[in-house]
Amino acid sequence: MRIASTFRAPIVKVLLSLILLSNPAIALAHAGHGDEFKGTNTTQITGITVEDEVAKSLGIKVETVKQQPLKFGIQTTGQIETLPNQQVKVTTPIKGTIVNLLVEPGALVQAGQPVAILSSPEIADLRVGALEKQAEASGNILNAETNLRLAKQNLERQELVVEADIRQAQTELNLDKERYERDKELLETGVIARRQLQESESKFVAARAALTKSESRLPLLEAQAQLERAEAEVQVSATRVELSTATYSARLNQLQASANSNGTITITAPIDGVISDREATIGASVEEAGKPLMTIINNDRVLASANIYEKDINKIRIGQPVQVKIAGQPSTTVFQGKVTVIGTTVEGQSRIVPVKAEIGNVKGQLKTGMFTNIEILTDSVSVPILAIPAASVVEANGKQLVFVQNGKSYQPVDVTLGRTSGELVEVTNGLFEGDRIVTQRANQLYAQSLRGDNKPKDDHSESVKPEVSVPNNWWLVLLAGGVGGGVIVATAFWLGRRSGTKMVILREPSPNHENIER
Repeated sequence: MRIASTFRAPIVKVLLSLILLSNPAIALAHAGHGDEFKGTNTTQITGITVEDEVAKSLGIKVETVKQQPLKFGIQTTGQIETLPNQQVKVTTPIKGTIVNLLVEPGALVQAGQPVAILSSPEIADLRVGALEKQAEASGNILNAETNLRLAKQNLERQELVVEADIRQAQTELNLDKERYERDKELLETGVIARRQLQESESKFVAARAALTKSESRLPLLEAQAQLERAEAEVQVSATRVELSTATYSARLNQLQASANSNGTITITAPIDGVISDREATIGASVEEAGKPLMTIINNDRVLASANIYEKDINKIRIGQPVQVKIAGQPSTTVFQGKVTVIGTTVEGQSRIVPVKAEIGNVKGQLKTGMFTNIEILTDSVSVPILAIPAASVVEANGKQLVFVQNGKSYQPVDVTLGRTSGELVEVTNGLFEGDRIVTQRANQLYAQSLRGDNKPKDDHSESVKPEVSVPNNWWLVLLAGGVGGGVIVATAFWLGRRSGTKMVILREPSPNHENIER
């Protein structure tokens, strides 16, 4: 027994040396969860080793795979539609000629942005008439303002005159009053005749009447009235100036257009959106209003329409969450929305009810007319199943990959996905509960795994250790090693199923082992 062991050890050494020389990549490391011996060719799977500090700086996030209940709903198919109020056909508001088109198909426009310029004989006539009326009214307002200035000056002058008349009348009244009272005393003593007293009395009465007239300020009142008439005339003239363009402005408002100094009108975009098509040409004659110029569509939000069977309609309500997937796009790309319309009638023999959901489409990935897979989430909850965040899945050559962490190593593993619920997706094959997978920056890891140097793009990144594939003549190792060597290699393969990118090197028996056998 000791002799056999002694003889076998050199043979093993020789065979191992020959195999390692012919196939240096004899180091074994398993990429994931089985299927390593499919086909006759080598399966090359590369992992990445990243230091903790580098992983942190790159923003790599790792989470544990676990079973959890997911909300699933009613599955159906549908089609993408534009919201009714978010598709507008811009038309000519009046007959005329298209002078200019300011936007091209595919251009982004905002509400109120000029999109076309149109000339029209009707608008030109209205503008000329408005300008004539405005000029006449402007002349009238100048005259009224002149009269107003004169009236103000007259009022000021009359105020001075009236005040002077009142002072003079008051002085004369005082003199006539003194004279009358003196003559009255002289008459009683017989110094003067009664006739002189009567004359004094007559002048006194006249002076009092003159003072009363002056105090009435009649000239001043007349000047004030003249000033008021002048102010009213100014206001009337100003109103006429405004009314001179009223017809023209009303017509422009009716046409929803703005006027230009050259007599043309500018047509503006009624909504934000994209010019989907442009039907008019520059210089085209428009014989009547309503000729289409272009169509503007706003697809920031769209409708996903579907038909639901009558038996399921009681499970649906307004505001219920909806998930939409599009054929040809990654299975992890899910658009979220809510039910906005539920039909009120059941259609014919098909016994279906139309349902519409409003879906967010900020990036414009959803196009009108696309067919969709729609899931209306209900309140029903599944039994706990294995699920991972959809963001952790990488699409690669028609397959779905996730990166499993093993120490500092991140190994790509093929997975089979099932149903989607919100941001989570069911995993039917490829992962085990308790696996730790990358849920953030997985795409960057995948991109780095395709690089020759396998170095993450970070200034402090450490060297990356790629795994080595299993050679086609692996069975030679088992044959060369005999029973003992076969056990070692088989054990290495079994450990490799959960070893990630850890390097497993096949070694010859240790000296201690030889001494024991001896």
